[in-house]
Amino acid sequence: MSNQYLLNKMKNKMNANKALWEKGDFTRLAATMRESGSALVAKLGITKGLKVLDLGCGDGTTAIPAAKLGANVEGVDIARNLVEAGNARVKAEGLTNITFREGDAINLNDIPDANFDLVVSIFGAMFAPQPLDVAKEMFRVTRPGGRIVMGNWIPGDPTLVAQILKVSSAYTPAPPEGFVSPMLWGVESNVIERFVAAGAQKESISFERETFTFQAPFSPTVFLDTFRKYYGPTMNAFEAAEKNGKEADLQRELEALFESQNQSSDKNTTSIPATFLKVTVLK
Repeated sequence: MSNQYLLNKMKNKMNANKALWEKGDFTRLAATMRESGSALVAKLGITKGLKVLDLGCGDGTTAIPAAKLGANVEGVDIARNLVEAGNARVKAEGLTNITFREGDAINLNDIPDANFDLVVSIFGAMFAPQPLDVAKEMFRVTRPGGRIVMGNWIPGDPTLVAQILKVSSAYTPAPPEGFVSPMLWGVESNVIERFVAAGAQKESISFERETFTFQAPFSPTVFLDTFRKYYGPTMNAFEAAEKNGKEADLQRELEALFESQNQSSDKNTTSIPATFLKVTVLK
């Protein structure tokens, strides 16, 4: 098998990932995540002048709060539309200590070694293919004495996002050969294996279970519609279900899920907590 064939195969995988996240408009979902994003960043010990990389930054749910706390932030995302949206938010906020640009978590070749004090990726880099390369790159660009913090959804968890992905997977075709589920970033033993292979000490890796709450000024049914119209994986699930005549079944399952998870006392607003694995790696 030629090296060119392998390179082309890898490129196609990367392009598929880029296409997935450019397919919808994740900013519509990110708008429901602002409060929890800010709360998470507030606990990271951000100080003025800290150099922060936010990998898989979207339109800035965690990058912008970090900049507001005085960090010098670089946001990197594979989706061009999210980078453009992030830069528009930065301009509107009048921030000068943060930039967004396109890039891929599996190859940060334009970033020097040991360049950041803190590398953050909240529900971002976990979706990149080639997780060993992701861990290697995150560790490489972190300075000695610095930290990596990831937020990763947990496979089989009973809360919202893990269940959306679980339900949706029953309606979509089997993944291609060699596919590694992003949800494996939510398994502690896998995280340890990946970062140790990247050069981390096992003892420097720690875990916590935390909660991210989606808050929306509309009903759970409308919130589901937002996923259906704007979230790439859910869009793909509905397209596949429609081809198989099972669109109504998927809609019914997800509606029941969203309604049961909603903790708002007002049926016209949504407050849904979702558990995630917070990973901290000290270098």
